Amino acid sequence: MTIRSLTPVAVGLAMAVSLLPLSAVAEELTATVHTIDEVADGAMPRITDITATSAVLDFVSSRPLACSVVYGETTGFGNVATDTDMAGGAHSDHHPVLAGLKPSTRYFYRVQGVAADGTIYLGEVMSFMTGAAPATTPVNLLSANAGATIAAVSSNFGGAGNGERWGAGAALDGDRTTAWSSSGDGDDAFIAIDLGEAKHVGEVEVWSRSMSDGTARIRAFTLTTDTGEVLGPFDLPDAEQAHRFRLDREVSSLRLEVTESTGGNVGLIEFAAFPAKD
Repeated sequence: MTIRSLTPVAVGLAMAVSLLPLSAVAEELTATVHTIDEVADGAMPRITDITATSAVLDFVSSRPLACSVVYGETTGFGNVATDTDMAGGAHSDHHPVLAGLKPSTRYFYRVQGVAADGTIYLGEVMSFMTGAAPATTPVNLLSANAGATIAAVSSNFGGAGNGERWGAGAALDGDRTTAWSSSGDGDDAFIAIDLGEAKHVGEVEVWSRSMSDGTARIRAFTLTTDTGEVLGPFDLPDAEQAHRFRLDREVSSLRLEVTESTGGNVGLIEFAAFPAKD
């Protein structure tokens, strides 16, 4: 192909590329790669909340970064996890979830981040072991697998359907990598579940979502049963994990209403109910 067959834009791009040798690009990239400890402020990234099938990276960087973790059963990795904060971009509080893991397996991982000026930060290759597979997995009485349906929800971010990304169904799927997000409902956020029939619920499990800027976190909520009984408010101490609360009621529906939050796109990573123990 001759230059005459190229469009003016293509010619311009070709000329622009030719003005910057690949050796210069490589040299520039090498000059801006630093170790992750330079932005760790004494607290290096660590793997927490390890289960049989997932784990969470916990890292607060002293400089805002777009953070990710590469991981796999070998040092060839093969998987990547990124922060699920819908705000995107660079921030300091990082909690990417490493999902799809095998029980009782060693995984290798490396943390990496990019600052807004293009500076790259790389961690050392580390490893961790996943937990053993549980003998039995309790069924969430609020899930579709148990015959429950979503009766109502205050809103879904972006107008999504309940079964879509950020939809209410994401709070009932048992997957910590997904979440229901309201569309800026704050203290007015709610989700109501029809269990299909009366069931004896021993405990409920609630895990609030949160944003890196501190918004979207539920601080307290109430539960309303099909008889109109209002239970709570229940306090959620943090959004780092699921918290369980005793219910011990026979109910055919449950409505969770937020009574206190940090505002914004309030929602849930998980909402579950489990049978009373014998």
